[in-house]
Amino acid sequence: MQTMAQMAIYLIKTLGSLYLLIVLLRFLLQLSRADFYNPISQGIGKATNPLLLPLRRLIPGLFGIDLACLVLALIVQWAILQLILVIAGIGFFNPLMLLLWSIVGILAMLSSIYFWGMIGYIIVSWVAPFSPNPAIVLLRQLIEPVMAPFRKIIPPLGPIDISPIFLMIALNLINQFVIPAIAQLLGAPRGLMIGF
Repeated sequence: MQTMAQMAIYLIKTLGSLYLLIVLLRFLLQLSRADFYNPISQGIGKATNPLLLPLRRLIPGLFGIDLACLVLALIVQWAILQLILVIAGIGFFNPLMLLLWSIVGILAMLSSIYFWGMIGYIIVSWVAPFSPNPAIVLLRQLIEPVMAPFRKIIPPLGPIDISPIFLMIALNLINQFVIPAIAQLLGAPRGLMIGF
């Protein structure tokens, strides 16, 4: 029975993290005003619409921020945490504490999305900087708004732009120190949350 529970937890975490990633990508792509007609954006929209559209009727956007998408991400993270705890034999947990842990998990996942997106952005900038590939275009549209403040502070050194290095350092500080400190403060077990 122990092995079956571990397999079920693995499947729930894997499939849940994939769906949570898609929901958060939709939120970030909307926030960065990425091309809605990009085929990848269209696929993300189709994957999230069944749960997101009913939620949008209840939760309106605010200042261009899709709050319904954030709430959906919180619901997905919360449901996955609760399901894992039930399968692990712990049972139903304090919903408020799970909500706080879910927020930490989502912050960790957002930071990870940008970290890995930056790695992809850096590789693409050297290999195919002007590629019209839909994935590369979307990656540029996602990363450029985050890079802009760093580019204002750190000008390029001739043809070399070193601002991505400082963004990577900032993301690493958040991933390795800030988010674990918040999780420890809340008593969140490491490895339970998606993204952390």
